[in-house]
Amino acid sequence: MEEVEMDYKKTILIVDDEKMILNLLSRNLTKEGYNVLEAQDGLEAVEIAQEKKPDLILLDVMLPKLDGLTVCKRIKNMMNIPILMVTAKDEELDKIVGLELGADDYITKPFSIRELLARVKANLRRADVISNIEKEKKTSKEEGTTELKRTNVIKVGVLTLDLDRFEVMINDKIVDLTLREFEVLKFLASDPGQVITRETLLEKVWGYEYYGDIRTVDVTVRRIREKIEKDTSNPKILITKRGVGYYIAT
Repeated sequence: MEEVEMDYKKTILIVDDEKMILNLLSRNLTKEGYNVLEAQDGLEAVEIAQEKKPDLILLDVMLPKLDGLTVCKRIKNMMNIPILMVTAKDEELDKIVGLELGADDYITKPFSIRELLARVKANLRRADVISNIEKEKKTSKEEGTTELKRTNVIKVGVLTLDLDRFEVMINDKIVDLTLREFEVLKFLASDPGQVITRETLLEKVWGYEYYGDIRTVDVTVRRIREKIEKDTSNPKILITKRGVGYYIAT
């Protein structure tokens, strides 16, 4: 029994220069059963990430010694750890740049602990799913077996989404998306041909607290296109309806 619990005890690295916030997050994450590591500046965060390899990082943007955006870039260049950026309400540009640098998600201060824990769980779950997929593939290859066809999928033209595995394929080639990118693509692909406004995407995918932060949608769509389109200047899968929103071509 003890061994099973250890298998599921994930480690979260919290990076924030405010001791009060560190204590609050550490206490709540520990109560949820996570191991917690703490860093109060950017350089320390990079060192701990390299040494301890946590399962997820909660990363504040405003940090001494090395800012959060630089930390995000450095860590993502070294390892594929889910990073959840923490930004202040007036740091809209930081959110967008964070997404550009490969952050998996972001949450805006002030935030509720319940919302933060939900984000942590969602990103850890996706990371687990991806890890299990890789193990299954390795096992299948070693044993010379083929994987069973899955039924919980959305297929539109060359685009296939496996909803159980958070897996996206273009012409049967797997594309690596962040959780937020996957959710945007899933929402659009669920109703192919239907134009979805940016406001609707903000409300349904990001949640009401992000309403009005339109550029976040545009940045996320651009990142998705870079991964699924052959020519981003002439997209064939994820299409823009100028002045309205986006849709998946049928």
